Amino acid sequence: MSVEPRVRQFLLNNYLFTDDDAALGNDDSLLQKGIVDSTGMMELIAFLEEQFAIRIDDDEMVPDNLDSVNNIVAFLARKSTTRSARAGA
Repeated sequence: MSVEPRVRQFLLNNYLFTDDDAALGNDDSLLQKGIVDSTGMMELIAFLEEQFAIRIDDDEMVPDNLDSVNNIVAFLARKSTTRSARAGA
């Protein structure tokens, strides 16, 4: 399963308690819509770190990286690129 469906499934199952894909748009703000609170954000970060074998630093815990499915997918892609570049150096 690719990144977007894994992230979407986690959010739907753990915060919206549904399997209905229509319940969450890819650009929906998780914070503004009340889908995730501060505790939920920490759970989301733990999920992302575990599932995608990354470390999310404190300065990366910002809405531009984590406030929607699209933001999360783009953030993970950037993290993957950075990790690949470091491995090749």
